[in-house]
Amino acid sequence: MRPEEILSYPARILSQRQREHYFAHGYVSVEDFVPAEILQELQVTTNSFFEQSRQVEQSNNVFDLGPDHSADEPLVRRLKSPDERSDIYWKFSKGLMADVAADLVGPNVIFHHSKLNFKWFDESDTVKWHQDIQFFPHTNYNVLTIGCYLADTDMNNGPLAVLKDSHNDELFDQYDTNGNWTGMLSDADAAGLDRGRVDYLTGAAGSITIHNARTLHYSPSSKSPLPRPLLLNCFTSADAKPYTAHPQPTSNTYKLLRGEAVKWAHHDPRPCQMPPDWSAGYTSIYAAQAGENEPSTETAN
Repeated sequence: MRPEEILSYPARILSQRQREHYFAHGYVSVEDFVPAEILQELQVTTNSFFEQSRQVEQSNNVFDLGPDHSADEPLVRRLKSPDERSDIYWKFSKGLMADVAADLVGPNVIFHHSKLNFKWFDESDTVKWHQDIQFFPHTNYNVLTIGCYLADTDMNNGPLAVLKDSHNDELFDQYDTNGNWTGMLSDADAAGLDRGRVDYLTGAAGSITIHNARTLHYSPSSKSPLPRPLLLNCFTSADAKPYTAHPQPTSNTYKLLRGEAVKWAHHDPRPCQMPPDWSAGYTSIYAAQAGENEPSTETAN
């Protein structure tokens, strides 16, 4: 569906101004959005997984761990697929977050994936400039990610930052000069970005950020000794069909959460770069950007 068609539907939960900002600039943030009782459930659940990570020595299908992780000093970079780890996370994904998605992708909403990223007091936790859609290309760009801050987030602990209006710019090559997937812009491409267009999306716990899959974004390293968890849920419109295999599917992948299934895919004429073949397994953007376990340079088919 085109933006003007989506905007013609009554808003479920966002304001019309917030919806228009998203389509005009490729992102929007809403402060103090999640009700306190829901936020508390998410925080308690997240802390329980953090404590579980103390029993894990290396990354697995649940946790992506930093190189210095230990039982005494856990360094969890990501809780993978939280939608499948706890009913609390899945209830949040298919409930409040799906309503938000419906205001921006249209009435027919498909769940794509979820993840819970952490920030630590460490230079290595910087997530470099990248675009999401090259990780999972679709027939159109009606694909977005909604982030929910589970802790107060300001410039001290690595907020999500977006490049305003970049969803209308060209997509970047996220392979290096040797053909290896990095999941990020080259240093030269990143240096050429107009930093005057950067918007840092800060907010108290319970605030949400929403960005289109074409929108350039990154997050700086944290200067706080306390972890900053950001719960992310990705959704697509039902007429946006994947070109490649899902990098990390769960039992909820491609579930229809709002509206009805469609008979026709919508194709955007703008091209999209293909990702590597994920069949050998997928770790995380942290691993890709650090050059850990580099995937094959062959594209998925």
